[in-house]
Amino acid sequence: MDTEITLVVDGVEHSLVVDTRTTVLDALRERLGITSPKKGCDHGQCGACTLLLGDRRVNSCLMLAVAYDGANLRTADGLADADMHPLQRSFIEHDAFQCGYCTPGQVVSAVGMMQEMREGEPSAVTPDAAELSDEVRERMSGNLCRCGAYANMIPAIVEVAQR
Repeated sequence: MDTEITLVVDGVEHSLVVDTRTTVLDALRERLGITSPKKGCDHGQCGACTLLLGDRRVNSCLMLAVAYDGANLRTADGLADADMHPLQRSFIEHDAFQCGYCTPGQVVSAVGMMQEMREGEPSAVTPDAAELSDEVRERMSGNLCRCGAYANMIPAIVEVAQR
């Protein structure tokens, strides 16, 4: 069964007809040609498809598009208006990517994670975190990197979080 929905992606409104079983990730990639969110595991376990729904990070592979009619979504492409987002720049400066497949989801997740921290939302390690890097590691644990670029991602995120 098909239905018409509207998604606002990176500030641009898109009307499209989707099968009611279509995920937001598939609607973005296959119907709208927006490819910065990646299809990794397709089970919500890797974070390659991470988007911001408002200021909250979500796994778009788990979201049925019909349930998000009218939603305001941001991808890695929509994080900055004219230039790169500070996290995107920091990832480049810290060489925090290898193949780059997970990078958009990592950056989007880091933006959402920093918002959570600003709002005082605790994580599993908040009371025990000796350093900001411990907190970042815990909060970013839902985003996997097959290449192992974590060693450079953590300092890239910490640098921006400390500003």
